[in-house]
Amino acid sequence: MSHQREAILSDLPTWYGDLAEWWLLLASADAHVEVASFYRRLLVESVDPPLRTVLELGCGVGTNAAELKGEFDLTLVDRSHGVLAVNRAMNPECEHIEDDMRTVRLGRVFDAVLMHEAICYITSEDDLRAAIATAFAHCRPGGAALFAPAVVSETFLASTQSGGRDGERRALRYLEWASDPDPTDQTYRIDVAYLLRHEDGTVTVEHDRHVEGLFSRTDWLRLLREAGFEPEVRPSEYGKHGGAEVFLARRPSG
Repeated sequence: MSHQREAILSDLPTWYGDLAEWWLLLASADAHVEVASFYRRLLVESVDPPLRTVLELGCGVGTNAAELKGEFDLTLVDRSHGVLAVNRAMNPECEHIEDDMRTVRLGRVFDAVLMHEAICYITSEDDLRAAIATAFAHCRPGGAALFAPAVVSETFLASTQSGGRDGERRALRYLEWASDPDPTDQTYRIDVAYLLRHEDGTVTVEHDRHVEGLFSRTDWLRLLREAGFEPEVRPSEYGKHGGAEVFLARRPSG
């Protein structure tokens, strides 16, 4: 791995590197379909037609793309080489770009921009402003961007969750613990224990720590307006650690 790539990935949990190939066992296929369908509906409602091209920033292993690629022309960006490898295998017909959502500039615009769970790993207001600026730079007039953080500070609840499922040759179970050790800052912490059953039947245990951004609804709306978007808050059933909201931001057509 190059020094440049090590620097890009230094603040990501292990799940985005060595454990990326296990990602698809976290949740059922039905759950992925429901989330992607929800995002699709919001974007279709908000974009001045036609809606053909979608840029996903922080695309992960490609569960959203797998559900949307039959309808839209997708360009997928992620800074993790490991998750992009899984994504390419699942969605070979899509364009994949290894880059950072805070700084990437592709020199073209799209009908819609999507930022899903990867936006959670933005932990400072300056970086959040930069990621929003990236979305605005790639969103055409009359288009829209959808930001789906796991939670906002007003609704955060310390919590535990568990899950996982069996695959064809491997299986995964996890226990997740979300907490906010310092309520005065703009982050919270998720500790996850994974039980991984390998193809040969052996079981290993992994611990991973995720430090995620925890911004207020007011901060989100302020930064989106500063960038030039016209934002609104929509309720979501698919967040974690408390009440979930997504931010739907239209780029004015005028």
